[in-house]
Amino acid sequence: MKHLFKLTALGLAMSCATAMPTFAQETIRAVVIDGYPARALWVKEFSEFFIPEVDKRLAETGNYKMDWQESYGGAIVKPKGVLEGIQLGLGDIGIVTTIFHSSKLPSQALAAVTPFVAPDARVVAKAVDEIAQEFPAMQNEFDKQNQVYLATGVVLDSYQVFSSQPIASPKDLDGTKVAGAGMNLRYLEGLNNAAGVRGGLTDFYNMVQTGLVGSAMLWPEAAATFKIAEVAPYMLKVDFGAVNSKTVTVNKDYWNKLPDEVKTVLREVAVEYRDHIAEISMDRAREALLKYMDAGGSIVEVDDLARAEWAEAMPDIAAEWAAGLDSKGQDGSGMLKAYLAKLEAGGYSGVRDWSAGLSN
Repeated sequence: MKHLFKLTALGLAMSCATAMPTFAQETIRAVVIDGYPARALWVKEFSEFFIPEVDKRLAETGNYKMDWQESYGGAIVKPKGVLEGIQLGLGDIGIVTTIFHSSKLPSQALAAVTPFVAPDARVVAKAVDEIAQEFPAMQNEFDKQNQVYLATGVVLDSYQVFSSQPIASPKDLDGTKVAGAGMNLRYLEGLNNAAGVRGGLTDFYNMVQTGLVGSAMLWPEAAATFKIAEVAPYMLKVDFGAVNSKTVTVNKDYWNKLPDEVKTVLREVAVEYRDHIAEISMDRAREALLKYMDAGGSIVEVDDLARAEWAEAMPDIAAEWAAGLDSKGQDGSGMLKAYLAKLEAGGYSGVRDWSAGLSN
C-alpha cells in the first residue's frame, strides 16, 4: 500500500508539472534605419553599443528578445529622410539628423544658435537632453512627427573650417564659398561676402574637390573618416562648439505596442548611448587631429580675440531663435537661459553672451 501511494503521488506531481504553462520568451522585431553609412560614428556605435546593451538588459529577465534588422547607408532612406521614414513606419527606430529639419524641429537648434561657447560634446549632450525633459517643446515636436523622443546625441566636439587653400585667419574666408549644413551656415554672416552652400557630410568631399566650394564646416572625426585632408588640407581651428545633431526616436505606433519593460530599457540605454558617443567623440577628436596632420593637413588656431570679433559680428541668431519659439508659446527664451546656465555650470561661458539680446 505504501508503495502504491508513492507511485500515485509521483504520477500526480508529473501530471501537475505537465499542466503548468510553459514559459515563452516573446521576440520583438525592430527595424533600425539611418541614411548614413555603417562607418559613421553614431551608426557604428548604435550597432556595437546600443543594440548589445539592450539585448543584455532584456536577457536579465528573459521575458523579451529583440530581433534587430539594421538598414543603413541609404537602403531604406537617405540621410535627410530618417525623420519621414520613422514617421511613416519605414523603420521602427531611427537616428534622426536634426539639423536637416529646422522648420519641423526648431527647438533642436538650441546648441547651433549659441556658437563659440562649449567645445565639449559631453556637456552639450547632457544639457540639451535635460532641456528636453524640462521643457515640452522638443518632445512635442517629435510627437507631431509620429515619433517618441528617446535621447539627444552629440557626435562632434566642435565645428572647424577645412579649406582647399591656405587660410591664416577668418578674414581669409571673406568672399569665398563655404559648405555647411543647417544653422551653421548663418555663422558666415559674420564675415564679409562669404557665401554658404548647403550640403551634407557625405557631400563635402566632392563639393570641395570639384571646386563648388573652397572650404567646408565639419568636425575633425568626420574629416578623418571621410578623408577630407585629401581635398582640404588646411584647417582653421575656430572652435564654433559642439552641436547636438542626432536624436534617437521611435515610431509612435510601434512604441505604443511595446511592453513597458522594453520601453524602460530603450529609454535607459538611449541615455547611456548619448553619453557613450559623446565620450568617444571627444577621444576621437584628439586622435583625428593627429590623423589629419599625418595625412598632410595643417592647422592654424584662431586666437580668442578673432573668435570674439567673429561672434560679435554675427547677427543675434540666438535671440531670433528664442523669439520664434516664444511666438508659438514654447518659451524659447526660458530654454535659452536654462541651457546657457547648464553650460556655465559645466565650465563654459563663451566669448559672447547669447542671452543678452532676449526681450524678456
